[in-house]
Amino acid sequence: MGKSAVKGLFYNFLIAATFLLAAITIIAGFSGNVSPLDSALLPLLGLAVPVWLVCNLMVALCWALARKAWTLIPLIALFCNGSYLTSVIQLHPFQETPPSARLLKIATYNVRNFGYEFTGYSCKEIALYMQQEQVDILCFQEFGDNAYFPMDSIRQALSHWSYALIPKEDAAYGALPIAVFSRYPLINERWITYPQSSNCSLMCEVVIGSDTLRLLNNHLQTTNINQKRSQWQRERTLKDPRREARIAQEVKETLQENFVKRTHQTHIIGYYAKTSPYPVIVCGDLNSLPSSYTYRYLNGFLKDGFRTAGNGYMYTYRYGKKMLRIDYLFHSNDLKGVSYYSPTREFCSDHNPVILEVNLTP
Repeated sequence: MGKSAVKGLFYNFLIAATFLLAAITIIAGFSGNVSPLDSALLPLLGLAVPVWLVCNLMVALCWALARKAWTLIPLIALFCNGSYLTSVIQLHPFQETPPSARLLKIATYNVRNFGYEFTGYSCKEIALYMQQEQVDILCFQEFGDNAYFPMDSIRQALSHWSYALIPKEDAAYGALPIAVFSRYPLINERWITYPQSSNCSLMCEVVIGSDTLRLLNNHLQTTNINQKRSQWQRERTLKDPRREARIAQEVKETLQENFVKRTHQTHIIGYYAKTSPYPVIVCGDLNSLPSSYTYRYLNGFLKDGFRTAGNGYMYTYRYGKKMLRIDYLFHSNDLKGVSYYSPTREFCSDHNPVILEVNLTP
């Protein structure tokens, strides 16, 4: 086979690979429209949407530099993922808030047990920052204490917020408790636990003068990949092909099992949000990308605060190349988003806090 034939074969391979990548990316972009209860493959494709998009962008640049019309193929794939892109990139012009506005600021933050440190420094720094930001309601996930900095000390550090719903030892919790702190009274609390899961949710009503909001603070099913990674890495050192195949199968089954659990949990919080007699805030660490079924389901009847009031590029998980947005604040249609941001703070967690300000005035 001559050089020209090899060159032509390689060129055709690149074209085929471009089409295949674009097709996978387009399918992955719509994967959130299908419940994990109905498909095992699509949620896995959707989980890698950020990677697919970056790959298409690189391919588009390569074809553009080569001045080939095949540039259009990855661009079409990017266009078909417009819904995902607008969930992580927004440009909203500044709008001055009218004097009559009644503003409420809510924060959600997976604090990862305050970094497991025992001095209380992280908790106190978080409290100081939230006071500076004039946050009215704090929703925490992975809210834990330790023998050196117990719950009483945490409560004292967060005393700026007079009302609190804090997990108790006799509550039906696993290892991942959540909590709510508020400047306004919290009533009708309901702790929601999930079968075969250490994750949970907390529902309550917030009384703000003559207004009442329903708040759902959530920590949905984790992927469990990090918990099992060390075991899998140890097994990989044995260099056994059969063991590699078994690990790959375990990863797939673990992800699929947790997709299903997260779907059931999403339907439960969706029920409480849909049946609320009051405006609703749904927030927390959902462990789901904007390409997921969980996000698409909630965004179907609630508004993503970042879409209504955010600016710039949004991610909330500090690792993963800053490509993962998994913490959210949704609000009902009768609330108006004013601002939404997720500052990168060196506190204690692998997550960023997320803050939403809404206007309560109709």
